[in-house]
Amino acid sequence: MASPMFTGSLTAMVTPFAGGKVDEASFRKFVDWQIDEGTEALVPVGTTGESPTLTHDEHKQVVEICVDQVRGRVPVIAGTGSNSTAEAIDFTRHAQAAGADAALVVTPYYNKPNQEGMYQHFKAIHDASELPILVYNIPGRSVVDVSVETMARLAELPRIVGVKDATADVLRPWKTRQAIPGDFAMLSGEDATILPFLAMGGHGCISVASNVAPRLCRELHDAWRAGQAAKAQALNDRLMPLFGALFVEPNPQPVKYALSLLGHCREEVRLPLVPVAPETQAKVRGAMVHAGLIN
Repeated sequence: MASPMFTGSLTAMVTPFAGGKVDEASFRKFVDWQIDEGTEALVPVGTTGESPTLTHDEHKQVVEICVDQVRGRVPVIAGTGSNSTAEAIDFTRHAQAAGADAALVVTPYYNKPNQEGMYQHFKAIHDASELPILVYNIPGRSVVDVSVETMARLAELPRIVGVKDATADVLRPWKTRQAIPGDFAMLSGEDATILPFLAMGGHGCISVASNVAPRLCRELHDAWRAGQAAKAQALNDRLMPLFGALFVEPNPQPVKYALSLLGHCREEVRLPLVPVAPETQAKVRGAMVHAGLIN
């Protein structure tokens, strides 16, 4: 049986800002650090990358910078989703032209399409480019949920290669595996459920926490793949407070604060997001100390 196209520890990258603009220098250094720390693929301009408040030009710029800085060392999976199918097609075609390896396409938010509408949305994007596509299923933000049955229909399309599953439903990878045999990549979008997700047949995680702890996240996946369940559990225990602290306030507010402590970017976010409150700062600091990331 062929292996999934994407496995292991993948980072849903932040977009650093400085004075209201994309901080290209910090972003390039951050790309290099992520790769040096073992991250297996980079995912720019998703939720964590503040794609809702990037202009279209900035969105495309960040993808181009990421591809240029990576220089083929790891795959780049560009966020190209929108609740407008035409807009998602434009972003996906741009990502292909920029040299991205795949696209992460979120379910259409706000519109609330039914299952047939979502199928036709993803099919149109699939048919409009040559990029492999990961379906980003995140009902908590988009309100709609791609059913297992619809996912199985989408998997019949040759370039729908997997899913980022942010349902937090630990039975979902098992159900998906029963419906879609073969090399369909099942990637968690919820750090806190990664171990049960892997145990149910998942292949990896597109992670927020790996922005802050890329080496530890990679080691967790390596341990699982090596059959070292106790080591994976110990790493998960070390990271679990961080998994929780990074979502005490809306993502990516806490992760940008954490990265500011590590010197990788400013805490700066764009409205309607705001810097985290002092009590959240304390929780993030405490979780980072617990993980051994800071003293």
